[in-house]
Amino acid sequence: MKFAICNLGCKVNNYEANWYAEQLAVNHEEVDFSQKADIYIINSCSVTNTAGSKSRQMIHRARKKNPEAIIAVVSCYVQLEYRNEDIFADCDILVGSRNKIRLPEYIEQFIATREKIIDVGPFESCPFEEIALTRFNQTRAYLKIQDGCNQFCSYCTIPLARGRERSLPLKKVIENARRLVENGHREIVLTGIHTGRWHDDSHDLADLMQALLDEVEGLERIRLSSIEMTEVSNRLIELMAADRRIARHLHIPLQTGNDRLLKLNNRPYTTEQYYQRIGEIRERLPGISISSDIIAGLPTETDEEHEETRKFIEKCRLSFLHVFPYARKEHTYDATLKQVAENVKKERAASLTKLRGQLYNDYVSSYLNREVEVLFETCENGLLKGHSSEYIMVAAEGKEDLLGQICRVRVDSLEKEELRGHII
Repeated sequence: MKFAICNLGCKVNNYEANWYAEQLAVNHEEVDFSQKADIYIINSCSVTNTAGSKSRQMIHRARKKNPEAIIAVVSCYVQLEYRNEDIFADCDILVGSRNKIRLPEYIEQFIATREKIIDVGPFESCPFEEIALTRFNQTRAYLKIQDGCNQFCSYCTIPLARGRERSLPLKKVIENARRLVENGHREIVLTGIHTGRWHDDSHDLADLMQALLDEVEGLERIRLSSIEMTEVSNRLIELMAADRRIARHLHIPLQTGNDRLLKLNNRPYTTEQYYQRIGEIRERLPGISISSDIIAGLPTETDEEHEETRKFIEKCRLSFLHVFPYARKEHTYDATLKQVAENVKKERAASLTKLRGQLYNDYVSSYLNREVEVLFETCENGLLKGHSSEYIMVAAEGKEDLLGQICRVRVDSLEKEELRGHII
């Protein structure tokens, strides 16, 4: 039978979607989601209203493409909304955010019985589900080391959708990393819902990264997908300074540059603490790329507070931003607060997006006539493209046999937010 997967959402979802594909490919043939398939899997997301809307659209698209197909929906959106029969009436298999490891088994069960399957349960004592991949579907391999969140930011449903914090044991992380490297991946991106909170007994994230560097032969680069400001330990900074194999990029969410809103939204720092910490990081790691997430139009945000956020981002000299207009989510405290008008949210998001372009251009321009280390990921018409350690897109002429390799590139020019250079 032919199967197709539509993945929505974060790097953790991406990792899990790769695992579903790897398991199903043993007995079935994978095709693109745009094609007619016998089995459609929607790996759903609930972090924004747009993500939830896309999940619903993909269900309808799959049923329209093949009225007889098996439709399975899995992950966060199912966990939060599975009781809404109108949304999932067209679905055959629903699996929430636990027992996802059983999805391939459930698909085979449905093929045999044609009886609807719903597995959505609470998270009490929910263990970490080890989903071990042999290889990833892109050059940089994601490795899920953590799941769940205990922070309960007042705009976010993730603790409800993913449950409480849990981590993959250190020994298992090493085993999975070795397998990925042995199958050709030179860079591994450590990912989780709250990656910086990874732990195994007394071992923290810095211990894990040191172990990966020491014990995984052939691993040339480790990258962190995201980390909270309060989790960037001094030991982690020193480890990054001592070993160039750790990517010179940290994605440190800010969300707002206003202290009243940080406190209201249960963020564990002030603007002063955030600014001081990134200054300490830059002092030890000159030239590091520090990117962030920003939410435009949080409930009760005033024009003055938006402007304060914009000025604070400029002050921080962030290398680039991910800007999200606030989306009201049921089951959250923010949903009960006075909402910012939609047109105002869009204007504020547009203003921050414009700033994002200015910041990125300023940052990448600083690399003109300098050397960077690039992992080449794609090749088109003799032009290799990939990301530097700082997560800058770089292009250079070269042969396809350099795909998957890390090469030194001398930067010659900047063209449309992309550095161009030549391989040294």
